[in-house]
Amino acid sequence: MDPSAFSSYISKVELFRILLPLGLVFCVAKFLGLVARKLQMPQVVGQILAGLILGPCVFGVVDISNPEYGLSIRSIAEIGVIMLMFSAGLGTNLKELLKVGWVAFAVAMSGVFVPLGAGFGIYYLFGLDNGQQFHEALVIGTILAATSVSITVQALKELGYLRSKVGNTILSAAIIDDIIGIIILTIVISASESGETAGGDNIGIICLKVLAFFALAVGAGFVLFYSFRWLEKRRPHTRTIPIFAMALCFFLAYIAETYFGIAEITGAYAAGVILCQLKSAAYIEEKIDVCLYMFFGPVFFASVGLKSNLSGMNTSIIAFAAVFTIVGMIAKIVGCGLMAKACRYSKSDSLKVGVGMMTRGEVALIVTDKGVTSGIIDKSINFAVVPLIIASSLLTPIVLKILYTIWPDNKVRKREDRESQQKAMKYEELYEEHKTDEDIVIIKTKVK
Repeated sequence: MDPSAFSSYISKVELFRILLPLGLVFCVAKFLGLVARKLQMPQVVGQILAGLILGPCVFGVVDISNPEYGLSIRSIAEIGVIMLMFSAGLGTNLKELLKVGWVAFAVAMSGVFVPLGAGFGIYYLFGLDNGQQFHEALVIGTILAATSVSITVQALKELGYLRSKVGNTILSAAIIDDIIGIIILTIVISASESGETAGGDNIGIICLKVLAFFALAVGAGFVLFYSFRWLEKRRPHTRTIPIFAMALCFFLAYIAETYFGIAEITGAYAAGVILCQLKSAAYIEEKIDVCLYMFFGPVFFASVGLKSNLSGMNTSIIAFAAVFTIVGMIAKIVGCGLMAKACRYSKSDSLKVGVGMMTRGEVALIVTDKGVTSGIIDKSINFAVVPLIIASSLLTPIVLKILYTIWPDNKVRKREDRESQQKAMKYEELYEEHKTDEDIVIIKTKVK
């Protein structure tokens, strides 16, 4: 057989092997998402449950570690979280974001150091010792400090409160939170491998990289913003703008991860913030959300459940996992919520900020994996991290829904209604002006 033909055959085999798992994920995720919506809960809850049911926790019919298709599913899930954060950046109210910037920093700092202290307490309470007591306790604390805001973003989007003061605070604080967590983790690993003195040099390099990335994002952001403004004047409301916007998202995500050592979701969110003041921002967000809703979103949220594996747990690990999960969630609510209250947020908004920062996900898994790989913590800690991710991922959307039902943000609702009406009028005017353009996309906007 010709080598090129053989390569083509192998590619087709791999393609067909991923189709069945993807079909199962889509069907079950959509069905349980509709069930969740009927029960007045965000659909993301149903999608995470779909992953738990299909994954090794229940039936095990979809194995995300399978070498035949697992990598493809994980790659799709990674693209999903990048697009989700890009969409969140596009939906950001930049004026509100700048207004809550200092509050977000304070919330992030408190949201790191309170769980970090709680991690030390749990470590010494259970008497764990893998040979590097202080470093091991620090890694466990860092796992608790990590925040995965993607699930909170989706829940707030479904509830219609992503662009609120609380939503902007959570988004900004979560990004700062993850950067601080990555810095702490890098210092711990370098110190454990090379001695205490090596950490000081590395923290300086890491801080310089972080500052350099944000300087690049701000500097390039002005150029990119005005480039996109020029483009939207020449081709208003066409598919060209979302395509170039998506390219920018992927470029910045790649640059952040590869050259600056910052999570790719930070780069994607920065790309969204750069474009959020465009007249076409809502149109770009709408097109991105179609891809998310139809394909990437269900796979990402189901992957949270698919990655969970509770086999091999014993009584002592279950006890540790239970305390680790409960303390981990409470520490975030207390740390972030109290700091928000100290910054003169209302009691209800402070509680929403605390709950919104409660989710753990890919960042906690990354920290755990790095700690295990470097030999600082024992691999049995994985069994404690999984319940924390599952519980926080499922409870956060539910609790946020309850909180916003009890204390709705009427200012945001009124603004959303007003913006929907303005958007509908703008679409009608643009269509009338450019209806002869063959590349125009007709959008029907439902105004509540």
